[in-house]
Amino acid sequence: MPIQTSFPAALLLATALHPVSALAQSGESRPMENQPPQDHHRTTHGSLDGGGEIVVVGHPPVDFGLLTTSASLEGDELVAQSRGQIGEMLSRLPGVSATSFAPGASRPVLRGFDGDRVRVLVDGIGTIDASTVSADHAVVLDPLTVDHIDVVHGPAVLLFGGQAIGGAVNALDKRIPRSVPEQPRGTVIGGYGSAARERFLGGAIDIPLDRRVALHLDANRRKSGDLRVGGHVHSPALRAELLHEAGHLAEDGEADEAAEYRELAGLSDRIPNSGAKTTTIGAGLGFIDNGGNLGLSIQHTDSRYGVPMRPGSSHGHDHAHDDHGHEEAGPVSIDLRQTRIDLRGALEFGGLFDSLQLRGAYGDYRHVELEGAETGTIFDSEGYEVRADLVQSRRGGWRGRSGVQAQWRKLLIDGAEAFTPDYETSRLGLFTLQSLQLGGGFEAEGALRYERARVRAGSIGFARSFDLWSGAVGLSWMPAQGWKTGGNYIRGARSPAPEELLSDGLHVATQSYERGDPAFRTERSDGIEAYIRYEAEGLKLALTGFATDFKGFIAALPTGEDMEGFPVFQYLQHPARFRGFEAEAGADLLRWPGGIFRLEGGADYTRATLKGIGPVPRIPPLRLRGGAKLELGAIHFHGEVEWNKTQRRVAAFENAVGGFTLVNLSAHWHPLGEEGPLTLLLAANNLFDVTGRRAASFTRDFVPIAGRDVRVTAKFSF
Repeated sequence: MPIQTSFPAALLLATALHPVSALAQSGESRPMENQPPQDHHRTTHGSLDGGGEIVVVGHPPVDFGLLTTSASLEGDELVAQSRGQIGEMLSRLPGVSATSFAPGASRPVLRGFDGDRVRVLVDGIGTIDASTVSADHAVVLDPLTVDHIDVVHGPAVLLFGGQAIGGAVNALDKRIPRSVPEQPRGTVIGGYGSAARERFLGGAIDIPLDRRVALHLDANRRKSGDLRVGGHVHSPALRAELLHEAGHLAEDGEADEAAEYRELAGLSDRIPNSGAKTTTIGAGLGFIDNGGNLGLSIQHTDSRYGVPMRPGSSHGHDHAHDDHGHEEAGPVSIDLRQTRIDLRGALEFGGLFDSLQLRGAYGDYRHVELEGAETGTIFDSEGYEVRADLVQSRRGGWRGRSGVQAQWRKLLIDGAEAFTPDYETSRLGLFTLQSLQLGGGFEAEGALRYERARVRAGSIGFARSFDLWSGAVGLSWMPAQGWKTGGNYIRGARSPAPEELLSDGLHVATQSYERGDPAFRTERSDGIEAYIRYEAEGLKLALTGFATDFKGFIAALPTGEDMEGFPVFQYLQHPARFRGFEAEAGADLLRWPGGIFRLEGGADYTRATLKGIGPVPRIPPLRLRGGAKLELGAIHFHGEVEWNKTQRRVAAFENAVGGFTLVNLSAHWHPLGEEGPLTLLLAANNLFDVTGRRAASFTRDFVPIAGRDVRVTAKFSF
């Protein structure tokens, strides 16, 4: 890597080294004595595993009432849902679906929004990969080093970036130690999933080097084969197309080609070329003291995964049977590598300000798209993101935080399928988040963010800057113990993504020739949400409704033209409307010493329209969930039914998506006691082996969800 591109990494290292000596002199360390037993299964947001030592809280701790609608994945449930991609891990949460492009590439979809409108974060900082550039690009995030994952909706996303109109996903990472243990402690996790013959094994250990210094080491490996599905690989509409083409080929005397198309139409059991393998290693060092903390970590990820292609097309510019003479390209795969350096620090003040929290990361990313053994297109990217949060001390009923955030990323694309020129992006943002208790159970909340975004593509002389103002106000009321109701108004502003501005080429992932518009203006939105919640021992109810209107929503729509044998899609700005709701309920029907029987249910729905045109593409349908949990001492059983309605409300160029119903069963056993170090998990997902397709996926016609998947997982903590 050239010297000038390594400057952000050097800056992070220099910043890390300078304050350690000052922090070491700023306060006295306290011996960690009388540490209570660890709870290995129910970690909290403020600690690594529980205990009496000094602990670093999650960064940034977004515990204000502005976090009005959120969902979390943690503890045993996080272990049970561990997958190679975060989209698949979160897809059961309220209001969350997944792009499910392939088992090796899946981003979360929040309330129908995906891509650049949803930020995926590690401890408040972006993943610094290329996953927002294209749906076939993986999210670089290691689930085995995550303590918990929060899905954030509403005004609180202004802490993370104005472009996150759909929400944010924040994974609290454990690689930088948050506490200093008395003795080495660690975790080993391993498991097997039958649907893709998936095997994974990982381990992490925290070692005390001093009473204020801890070292973290981790490594894991995950490997899976081609994904088994419950029926036909291809959707009914696509099978009909293939059989129709087979008929034409037979009429033309192309018997072999016709037989091949008929074979494709009947393909079942496994999705070809859908395997994946990932190896991650990492290390972290943390200094933790009463006066503050400082930590540094490094990780390296090496991944390779298959990219299933729509039948009848190759990864080049020609259809598989154009002129009946073209040679098929080899299976397409992506070979990905990323090295990432993270910095986290804080200074504790007292007085008017409670603390100053610092966070930064630098990432060096590269992936190669391979056609068989041949190198196709190469994506080279590097970037950094830094933020500083000044946290106010609580003064009466007033609390808040304000800060600054900066991002920079460069992307170089080399190859025949470079659908954008090389470009650089940068962002500088200022934000504040405030909350004031008014008395009588009322609380007022507000957030404001200013961001300057810049996109530059030097090779074509392109440069644009956007001044973005976003804000939110809210009012909540607690009329009685356990009840809370309220509403928020959110004014959003998102600068167009580089791909929306600069695309002009074949994008094989979407099977289209895409054209951007360099003249796009800021995408502005006005959103409201209202909610009511009740929570008491043994009972939980939550209902949220949301509506967002866009003056210039950016979407890619077909023009009716063909380029290089593919349909042309032009990015356009058009008014759009999103409406929807999320509902959850849970009640303990029976409780007895050592046992609980609980019923749960939920629903979510999004309806999105491009005004005057029709439905927004790739919107998930109505989904209903119902289940029961039974806890018998150290054994927990869970059964769930998930119903997905047929999605007929699709864009004109999309096929309808059939409905499906999933039945999932699981059991968690703590054989050494509820608080013991060993957890064994057994799950049978999609028990009846049905064929389902996600409406939010580009590849839904030829990449269905997994069939019956029996999963066995073991976790041991010491």
